[in-house]
Amino acid sequence: MSVAALPHGESPEARVTRVLTAQPFSMLVGAKVGRVARGRAELIVEIRPDLTQNNGFIHGGVIGYLADNASGCAASTMLPEGAASLVTSEFKVNLIRPAIGTRAIARGEVVKAGRRQCVAETRVYCEEGGAEKLVAIALATLAYIYPGEG
Repeated sequence: MSVAALPHGESPEARVTRVLTAQPFSMLVGAKVGRVARGRAELIVEIRPDLTQNNGFIHGGVIGYLADNASGCAASTMLPEGAASLVTSEFKVNLIRPAIGTRAIARGEVVKAGRRQCVAETRVYCEEGGAEKLVAIALATLAYIYPGEG
């Protein structure tokens, strides 16, 4: 299935990959791009001991990072004509259960995209033994940035 290009000629997958790999923090945690479609983005982090907290759970900061960035990546696939980028203006994350597993997967989906802002929901899962368990749900508002606005 062909996915429509964004205003700057990029495909949604190319944009998400470019943006993610340009973020030093994303590289620090080892985030990878999963499935991407217009209005949707998936990010994956393979869990290492240095990404856990004192009880051995995946650190809440990693879960929050995934929730924020999957929301932002999903929103970036809906970039309006003339917009250059976006930033998170607000996000809330509900941690549902301890994050335990070999990898964490965040699936962001746009709820509503307008000209100035976008609302996205992201669900974060942990995978262990081939099974996924929901560990967090986030709701984010992202503001689109236009050239000349400061």
